[in-house]
Amino acid sequence: MDTKALIAAYYDAFNAGRTEEMLTYLHDEVEHHVNEGGIRRGKEKFCEFNAHMTESYKERLTDIVIFANEAGDRAAAEFVVNGTYLQTDEGLPEAKGQTYVLPAGTFFTIRDGKIARVTTYYNLADWMRQVSA
Repeated sequence: MDTKALIAAYYDAFNAGRTEEMLTYLHDEVEHHVNEGGIRRGKEKFCEFNAHMTESYKERLTDIVIFANEAGDRAAAEFVVNGTYLQTDEGLPEAKGQTYVLPAGTFFTIRDGKIARVTTYYNLADWMRQVSA
């Protein structure tokens, strides 16, 4: 599978809520760099993060554009997050089913045909404004 197809399959699984399938696209030693957070290493930590996100947020990504370098070992995706805040996340405003629309992007490193790094960025202040309105 080429790099763009790999990233597309990863996001297709995300949008369909198939978090177990997402894991199949990840390298065993994946590093997940969370927006304004730490680095989670390994599929188990990625799985824990996904479980938490599924409890607190319902999100669908639209307008996905995927980029990859010629070597196929680095990629990026730009998209819009269309979400609903379901359950209060620690340190964040109270969840009351607020909806949000947020531009975001992710950078990837590909190794051995799998995603070895996921680094996601979005504007947290914009998200806070939307869910606090």
